Amino acid sequence: MLYLVLASLLWGTTGTAASFLPASVSPLATGAATMGVGGALLLAVGWRQALPILRSRAALPWIVFGAVGVVIYPLAFYSAMSSAGVAVGNVVSLGSAPVFAALLEFAIERTRLTVRWSIATALAVAGVAALGITGDVAHSRSDAAASDSGSPMLGVGLALVAGLSYAGYTYAARRLLQQGHPSGGVVGAVFGAGAVPLLVVLLVVGAPILQTGSSIGITLYLAIGPMFAAYLLFGRGLRHVSSSTATTITLLEPVVATVLAVVVVGERLDAPAWFGVAAILLGILIMMVRPRPRAARVPRLSGGG
Repeated sequence: MLYLVLASLLWGTTGTAASFLPASVSPLATGAATMGVGGALLLAVGWRQALPILRSRAALPWIVFGAVGVVIYPLAFYSAMSSAGVAVGNVVSLGSAPVFAALLEFAIERTRLTVRWSIATALAVAGVAALGITGDVAHSRSDAAASDSGSPMLGVGLALVAGLSYAGYTYAARRLLQQGHPSGGVVGAVFGAGAVPLLVVLLVVGAPILQTGSSIGITLYLAIGPMFAAYLLFGRGLRHVSSSTATTITLLEPVVATVLAVVVVGERLDAPAWFGVAAILLGILIMMVRPRPRAARVPRLSGGG
């Protein structure tokens, strides 16, 4: 689970980093660049392992399913933050993902939800709800201005689409790992397939990224750090947990975004926001700490004579 935590730490920097992009860079361009370039890098690094997966008929349905999620997620996620603000867009996307992941597992595999998962997810979702209600989490200067002219309801809808997409490609990757494929090959195949249409979108709307050196640098960071490196870690961590558990653990991301909003952007948080942070951390802790198995009792044999 450490890999998932490290991935979440990187993902938590996306909102703050993207807030420093100029207003001319659209959320579609940001999302397409982040996962388009990052996905291409994942495929380039793991192509030897990815090619057999891409050629496998058994893997093809899950590659397509996952790639669709990879294409939709960044476009919906960054558009949600642009319309409703970083706080609402981020927390609704991530808070809904564990629910969607559990519903996918139940609908496809009839997987029974554990009490521990239910408690941990309820705490984490309550935490992200508290963060979203306050409306003060991770609002950068440019995002606050963008949200004033955007539509909060549209942003919430897009965030739910992002949450479903995130759960979808997480579940697809998990199914490919269960087929015995290596994690590097799985993320390379799924994100590489999704990168193709995203790079087409980037060619259409991505010209403003090239206008300044800072926008190029920020975009490269988003593609290499929160995308490339984080999803390599995510693929390794996903091998050991279910998709619903993974999406719950990665709710650490809004906590990281909150800390960066306070330290870097200089925002202040009220009591409900700090309650949300605490609830998310507690939910993740419950999910990560596994109960120790009870030692089997050895029956005492009574001595004879």
